[in-house]
Amino acid sequence: MMKVRDLMSTNVEAATNQDSLSNVASKMQSKNVGSVPVVENGQVVGMITDRDIATRGLTNGTQDNVSNVMSQNVVTISPDASAEEAAALMSQNQIRRLPVVENGNLVGMLALGDLAVQQKSDQSAGGALSQISENHTR
Repeated sequence: MMKVRDLMSTNVEAATNQDSLSNVASKMQSKNVGSVPVVENGQVVGMITDRDIATRGLTNGTQDNVSNVMSQNVVTISPDASAEEAAALMSQNQIRRLPVVENGNLVGMLALGDLAVQQKSDQSAGGALSQISENHTR
């Protein structure tokens, strides 16, 4: 059984809730990612996406910091969880990325694409993507 630990990225770019939106956008660009976990003292306190910056940040006409536009109810997963558990969690919560947390601290990120590249997880990832996409089109 494939574990999240075997699939996750460990080179994670994180933001603080005091970072400017332009700083976070630069981090996203340099890492070629669309979301960044927001971390305080090693613990995940939020998540910010490129869409959050565009829809909540830039459209209100101010240059807010991360704390004003991030999502706060972040779903996380343990590195010891199975790939199937991760796919089910993504599907349930209609998300494509999960911060991986161990002992309260951020240790990695797992994306739907990470699940898709593993043959054994491919079916789970496909099911999760179908569920995520189906629920977003309603």
